[in-house]
Amino acid sequence: MIDVTIEALVEAAIRAELIDEQDRIYSRNRVLATLHKLDMDVPASVPSMAIPDALEKLVAYAIEQELIEPILEEKDRFMAEVMNVFVSKPSEVTHRFNELRATDVTAATSFFYKMSQASNYIQTRRIANNITYQAPTRYGTLDITINLSKPEKDPREIALARTQPTPTSNYPKGLLAIENEGYGGHLKHPARANHRVIPLTLGGQPWSFQYSPYLYYNEHSILLSNEVRDMVIDRGAFERLLDFITQFPHYFAGSNADLPIVGGSILTHDHYQAGRYRFAMDDARVVSTYRSERYDQVEIETLYWPLSVVRLRSRQKEQLVMLANQLLGYWRDYEDESSEVIPYTDGVPHNTVTPIARRRDGRYELDLVLRNNRTSDAHPDGIFHPHADVHHIKRENIGLIEVMGLAVLPARLKRELEQVVRYVAGEDVEVEAMHEEWADTLRKKSGDPKTIVDQAVVDKFVKGLEDAGVFKQTETGQERFDVFVRSLLSHVDKVEYGTPRSGMREKTN
Repeated sequence: MIDVTIEALVEAAIRAELIDEQDRIYSRNRVLATLHKLDMDVPASVPSMAIPDALEKLVAYAIEQELIEPILEEKDRFMAEVMNVFVSKPSEVTHRFNELRATDVTAATSFFYKMSQASNYIQTRRIANNITYQAPTRYGTLDITINLSKPEKDPREIALARTQPTPTSNYPKGLLAIENEGYGGHLKHPARANHRVIPLTLGGQPWSFQYSPYLYYNEHSILLSNEVRDMVIDRGAFERLLDFITQFPHYFAGSNADLPIVGGSILTHDHYQAGRYRFAMDDARVVSTYRSERYDQVEIETLYWPLSVVRLRSRQKEQLVMLANQLLGYWRDYEDESSEVIPYTDGVPHNTVTPIARRRDGRYELDLVLRNNRTSDAHPDGIFHPHADVHHIKRENIGLIEVMGLAVLPARLKRELEQVVRYVAGEDVEVEAMHEEWADTLRKKSGDPKTIVDQAVVDKFVKGLEDAGVFKQTETGQERFDVFVRSLLSHVDKVEYGTPRSGMREKTN
């Protein structure tokens, strides 16, 4: 009976502290209005029901009453509108967040995270569908996720979307724009009625803080510029990342690179990712240490990691930012043909960095991962990108999350790897052509078939990360990496500070 479901949802919202008991009648009536119902029989008691379960029952009712079409985007829009009944207005959410933050910043983020889950903005039920596991490698224990959290669009939805007019006002200005807060959504833009953001100031600029609806790790959050502008890695980016972890020392913050191939999926909006999670990269062992005369308060290290990482560590933010900016400017122009590192082709830049900031033992850490997005005839998808031999497992960009050691793999692998496991177990089953040679190799190994396949997937991910490293973890590769760092520090200690690629001049005594 739908009346029971409505009251069970209201009860669940009270338990989740989205609303108070005083809000019961108001919330019940707003849900009724959403369902176009004029009355209900208020049940004397209701079964305990999780919010996602109640929403699914309401969706079924809305479809039965022909209030919505039975397609994903319509279901999502409807659920967001229902949950918006229970979510406080943005100003009220921000007031509570800042009230908690004044005495305990961890309590503030815990409040916002819990609210974002309870409101069904974070898709906890769908995220639970992801296949996740960890496996050992020579670089530490890496994380694997096969992303099943976002259902694929069905043919009816795709066909209907094609008939919908494309909005001409460019509103909202993108998936990350602040105009998404409370936006109803349509077939070409996700529903955000139950979405809330927290205003922040980073580096003196207005930014916003939100959680990812399809999070890949604990408290996976997004920091976005209120101004819609292209992503850029520069001194300002380093300052904002360090500013964020100053304000939220229990979180890390990092950015995708700002060039295609090595960058993230949304390069048209300046944004970072943050969260409360310890990645394998955090614990990567140190290979070499260096010192700079000019930046004597900064520890400089290179790491044993599949990609080429320079770690800067200091208690002093200013020196950290200045040295990071010097490194970025020097790397932008750096050339090492023996390592296939060429900085420009016809004036188009290839070199950039993926920066990651964290606090540890009272000090700031800034990891700068060297990236290059050049392509070649041999590697048309990218010289420093997963190569063709791993494309059957991972062909997509190596972005920030994967740089740190968490693989996000495509949904197709669920079915395909199940076939491979059965094949390795000796069953007479066909596997996808792209997996045949790999599966034949795995079939020769002894042991539990699923364990063998799981480990082999991790090994392929590691190979993809190694492909993305500009200086390989080989004797020659590390020698070239050492040449880069030493030449950088020699340059840094000989020049007065200025803007990368300009404004640098030799010291005069």
